[in-house]
Amino acid sequence: MSTQKRGQNEDSIYKDGDRWRGAVSLGYGPDGKRTRKKVSGKTRAEVVEKVRKLKEALAKGAPVPDDRLTVGTFLDRWLLHLPGHISDGTLDDYEDTVRLHLKPGLGRHKLTKLTVAQVDALWQAKRKAGYKANSVRNMRAVLRKALGQAEREGLIMRNVAALSMPPRVPVEEGRTLTVEEGKRLLDAVADHRMGVLVLLALVFGLRRGEALGLMWNALDLDARTLRVTHSVKRLKNRDPNATTKTRIVVSELKTRRSRRVLCLTPELIEAIKRHKATHNKERLRTGEDWTEHGLMFPTVFGNPSDPDTFSHLFSRLAKKAGLGHWHPHELRHSGASLMLAQGTPLHVVSEVLGHASIAITKDVYGHLLEGDRRAATEAISSALLGKQTPVAPKVAPEDADDTG
Repeated sequence: MSTQKRGQNEDSIYKDGDRWRGAVSLGYGPDGKRTRKKVSGKTRAEVVEKVRKLKEALAKGAPVPDDRLTVGTFLDRWLLHLPGHISDGTLDDYEDTVRLHLKPGLGRHKLTKLTVAQVDALWQAKRKAGYKANSVRNMRAVLRKALGQAEREGLIMRNVAALSMPPRVPVEEGRTLTVEEGKRLLDAVADHRMGVLVLLALVFGLRRGEALGLMWNALDLDARTLRVTHSVKRLKNRDPNATTKTRIVVSELKTRRSRRVLCLTPELIEAIKRHKATHNKERLRTGEDWTEHGLMFPTVFGNPSDPDTFSHLFSRLAKKAGLGHWHPHELRHSGASLMLAQGTPLHVVSEVLGHASIAITKDVYGHLLEGDRRAATEAISSALLGKQTPVAPKVAPEDADDTG
C-alpha cells in the first residue's frame, strides 16, 4: 500500500493496490474511538469528489450514508415502524407486497445505488408475468411510500420509485345487474337470513365489509336512517401464541367520507323489521352459546361473519337466482349504476358509496353518464338552434339592382 500527502481539505486519501480510497473523520464514538466513513474509486480525482460531497452532506446535517444497506433490509425496518400509523388491513397489504414482490425483485440491491431503470424493469417483469396494471401500480405505491421515508431520513438523495414509469390502468367497465336481474336476485334471497343484507348492499352500493359490519345501534327508525360506522375484515393474526394465521375483526371506519348516513324508505324499514324479528328468534334459539357483538348480520352464534364465507354464499344465491357466479363487490357496482340510471346526481351517488372524492366516482362510473351528457348537449343545441326561425338576410338596394 502506498500513501500520498493529502491535499487541502481532502482528509485521508491513499492508494490501495489498484484502487484509491478516502476517509472522512466523523469524530469520536461513545467508546472514545475515532469513527470514519470510507469511500473508494478508480482514480484519485473520483475519490476526492466523493469525499467533498460526503463532507458537504454532513455539513448540512444529513446522516452518514450506509452503502451496505440493501433495499430488502430497509423495507423490513420500514415495516416495523408502521404499526400505529396505518390500519392493520393496510399493514397486511404492505407486508404482502414487500414479501411477495419488492424484496424478491429489488431486495439485494444497495439502497443508495437503486436506479429508476431497475425499478422500471421490475414493473415490466410483473406485467409480463400476468399481473394487472392496477396491481403493479399498488406495488409502485408501496415502494414509493417506503423510499419516501428513506429520502426524509437522508439515506437516499431521490425517490426512484416516484420517478419510475407507472403503468397505465385502463378503465374496466364491470358487470352490473339490470333492474330485472336485481328483482330476480332479491326474490331468490327473500327468505334467507342474509337476504336483507343483499338488499341493502344492492340499494346503497355497500362494500362487503361495510354490509357485514352494520350495527343495530346505528339504526334510527324514527329518523328512518342507518349509519355506516363499522367494517368486518379478515386480518393477519400477530399474536405469536395464536393457533390460526388470520382473525376476523370488527373495526370502526376511519375516514369521514366512509362513515355516512343512509336514508331508508318505508319498504326498507319493513324489510329490516322482519329481519330483526328473525334475528331475535335466532338469538333466543342459540341461548347461552350466543355472543353479542351488536351486529345486524352475524353468524348463527352472534359472531362477526367471515367476509370470504359470505362471498361463497352470495355466489350460490346468485346461481340459485339463475344469474350465474357473482361477487358481492358487483352488488356495489350494480347499486351505483342503478342509481345513476335513475337520474341520481353524481355527487349524491359519491356520498352514498362513501368515496373519498367525487373524482373517484367519476373515474369509475363516468362512462355511465354518456346519456346525461348527450341530453345536455341536445337541450342546449335545441335552445340555441332548434327553435330559431331562419331569417332571410337583408339585401341592400344596390345589391338588388345588381341581381336584377
